[in-house]
Amino acid sequence: MGSKQTALAQDPATAPAPPKVFDKPWRNTPWGGKDELLEDLRAYVPCNPDIDVRILLDGPIGAGKSSFINSINNVFQNKITMKAQVDSAMADKSFTTTYKTHKIENRKTGSYYRFVFNDVMGFEKLSGKGVHEDDLIKALRGHVKEGHKFNPSHPLTEGDVGYNTSPSPSDRAHCLVSLIPADKITVMDDDVIKKMRAIRVVASELGIPQMVILSRVDIACPLVKENLTDLYLSKYIKELMEKCSIKLGVPVNCILPVRNYHEEIDLHKDMDVLLLKALKQMVNFGDDFLKAMEQS
Repeated sequence: MGSKQTALAQDPATAPAPPKVFDKPWRNTPWGGKDELLEDLRAYVPCNPDIDVRILLDGPIGAGKSSFINSINNVFQNKITMKAQVDSAMADKSFTTTYKTHKIENRKTGSYYRFVFNDVMGFEKLSGKGVHEDDLIKALRGHVKEGHKFNPSHPLTEGDVGYNTSPSPSDRAHCLVSLIPADKITVMDDDVIKKMRAIRVVASELGIPQMVILSRVDIACPLVKENLTDLYLSKYIKELMEKCSIKLGVPVNCILPVRNYHEEIDLHKDMDVLLLKALKQMVNFGDDFLKAMEQS
């Protein structure tokens, strides 16, 4: 018996390493379905034709909020664009300083699609740096006027030039999307996480749906960098999504990984599919919120 047990036992030093990939993708992705996703989003009309779905983006500095807007615009314009200004040299400082609505143009008609984005300053751990929590809460409620310049040390107050006293339903945020860099989840500062969770609590109280975009997945995982379609085969990416879920309190099915355009000069269909899948969920969530507003 002893010799049999010895024969069955393996030396940990010589045992094969556990596989880094799953046997099959753990989430279905329509890698060949770019055209269908694109047409569906192009055809979207809100339940209230007077209101566009407003998607408010937040996240730490360097998460890729502006790059995400540009990436979405790339897909719809079928070319590389620079709609939201970014600065790769400002990794420790937010390049976004004003509250601006970004619309996606339909080049055939000259009109705009029925969803818009608002980008804000990134969160920083230090007091007086990055977007102030109170300003983001006011943006959720629609109290921040277009073009308002954020002041990290002095949040917007009633009576200020940039304060919208009587926000309409279209001024409010209809979906809150937090962008988190996949390669920095494990080292994210606790103070930044606390700020983001505090915003989520307020959004929940207002009934605003929330989701997370996990950016920089290609930087976080060599397997994904080599082949983006292996994204949902990567055990490491799934572990990062689960850690993100625990840190922010967002269900894993509300976390969507993407790869933003940052070094490419041509479009990539697999990148586009992930971006469009993420946008589709944002629009769906926002539309559900608009319907709830109509019924209340």
